Amino acid sequence: MTTNNWMRKGWWKVLAIVLMLYTIIMGMMATVPALPILHETIRNLYYHVPMWFGMTLMLLFGMIFSIKFLRNGRMEDDIIAASFTKVGLLFGCCGITTGMIWAQSTWGVFWNNDPKENAAAVGLLLYFAYFVLRNSMDDLDKRARVSSVANIIFYFTFIPIIFIVPRLTDSLHPGNGGNPGFNAYDLDSNMRMVFYPAVFGWTLFGTWITTVLSRTEIINRELHFSMNTISINNSSKQLDSKF
Repeated sequence: MTTNNWMRKGWWKVLAIVLMLYTIIMGMMATVPALPILHETIRNLYYHVPMWFGMTLMLLFGMIFSIKFLRNGRMEDDIIAASFTKVGLLFGCCGITTGMIWAQSTWGVFWNNDPKENAAAVGLLLYFAYFVLRNSMDDLDKRARVSSVANIIFYFTFIPIIFIVPRLTDSLHPGNGGNPGFNAYDLDSNMRMVFYPAVFGWTLFGTWITTVLSRTEIINRELHFSMNTISINNSSKQLDSKF
């Protein structure tokens, strides 16, 4: 690939690197509001929340590619769907970990049985179940069809669990249980200059990881198919030589 072609196709990867570096550096150095209880831990907003945004988008993209597979039967779409879902689950695990660290600093415990925390745990368990189900089947076509249906069902179950159920009860999280969201009182213009690029950066970074995972899986399957073909041809030749 020439330099010009790479720049046309890979510019978004450069942008992902720039945005991630910007988020990490400015997240540590930019001015933040001096708020009681939160203090400097509010900087976690640049990492914890964008990870959840990225997770939601990765799972959405995975669900869309599952629908595409069910419509056209292209195995590549199933591989891409599983890769997006895998990255979404990774972001979810990172998000819940950073959330636990934030909870320890502000609430005094890593896990407070807050409805948002419990809902997040249930939602992630759904997607762990997706991969358990997917890996339990050896037949590639059956695996793709069953896991695609499961991926669609799990996504439309996951969204209410994460975003609707916690709002129906008391919660310590901003924007839930009657608590005002960050936009309402402390996401000032300085924080927005870091927060929005962080969301975009995590999304691009997750998409990049997905492309690497899906290409690796496609190459592995092609190699496996080629090795099986060679093995079958060799066996046929051996049989021909005997007769």
